[in-house]
Amino acid sequence: MEEVGHRHVHALLLMCLFVPVLGQGSEEHTCPPEDYSPKAGVCCNKCHPGFKLVETCNATGQRSNCVPCPQRQFMDKKNFFRYCRTCRRCKEIKKEYEISACTAESNTVCQCKDGYYRYNIDAETYECRKCSQCPSDEEEKHICTPLNNTVCECKKSFYRVNKKCQPCKTCSSQCPEWCSSATTLTTTAGDPDKVFLVNLIAGIGVLSLVLLVVVVLITYLVTKRFTQNKQLTTPSQPVDTSPETSMFLISQDEAPYSPDLNAVPEDHVGGHQPSNLPDCVPLEINISELIYTVLDLVSVPQVKQLVRLLGVRDTEIEQAEMDYRHCREANYQMLRIWAERGAGPSGAGRGGILLHGPLLEELLEKLRVMALGGVAEQLEDTFGIQ
Repeated sequence: MEEVGHRHVHALLLMCLFVPVLGQGSEEHTCPPEDYSPKAGVCCNKCHPGFKLVETCNATGQRSNCVPCPQRQFMDKKNFFRYCRTCRRCKEIKKEYEISACTAESNTVCQCKDGYYRYNIDAETYECRKCSQCPSDEEEKHICTPLNNTVCECKKSFYRVNKKCQPCKTCSSQCPEWCSSATTLTTTAGDPDKVFLVNLIAGIGVLSLVLLVVVVLITYLVTKRFTQNKQLTTPSQPVDTSPETSMFLISQDEAPYSPDLNAVPEDHVGGHQPSNLPDCVPLEINISELIYTVLDLVSVPQVKQLVRLLGVRDTEIEQAEMDYRHCREANYQMLRIWAERGAGPSGAGRGGILLHGPLLEELLEKLRVMALGGVAEQLEDTFGIQ
């Protein structure tokens, strides 16, 4: 009996030892929003802007050891970091200048020079780009500023179609000046019946023009078919099947008879038909101009996806990022690797200027695969790709 009693006593002692420990573990310890916790149960104050942390506190109520940021470094918010951030340097070569010097609490503020605007690549990176000039059929809606590019709009009597301004030719909501002339406005103002009559006459005129075009087209097709049938039914003399005769007949089918057999037949505009031309003349596009245009239209995160689709290896992508610190220059090098690899010997011999049509078609196809059809259309318009 005494042994059983001793066992109960030992069990009660163990329960008394573990209950306080369990109670402590269940309590949640939180610090105020302006403090941080370097270890469990301790809250320390953060360093003020312009300072960095040297040593944390050891108990709640003690102060963290903070020191000011060194020269050319800053910290713009409360923190418990051991290193301050390096101040930005405004670079002349990047078309920017300093408008506010770096302090211990704020970074340097740079601004693009006149004639350039800030183009944000991501939240931390930007570059100064040259302000756009409005084309001849557009005019400035908002002038270029250091923060925003020029905003253009179509001139009067023009309307925008697929990012281009086209001259007005018919009445529409974008071309109200074509809906009625000044005389019509004065004679029909306030008279709905006259307005309806004018619109009816205009509709009949358009319909008549369409019917006239259809009749002319049908007449041309019927005449052409009749002429072809007549030629097929005309009796022909026996044909000599010798090679010399066959070559002569082919020449007669291709061009009208000419007294001078050595003369070159003239084309429909009076010029001489060029001879010995290849079936397909390569499209010459400056590779650098093409790449910069792609970088202007494709976002930075999508460039890597594009070059991978174009066959650039990951090792080549990583090498470009190591060789070129600026992300735009690295992306340029990635696209350059693809362009020079596909240009072949003829492109390399001319400084990489000659770019074959299949290579451009590959680029446009991959852009459309990435759901960037608008970028592909913009490249086709810019470089005249059919």
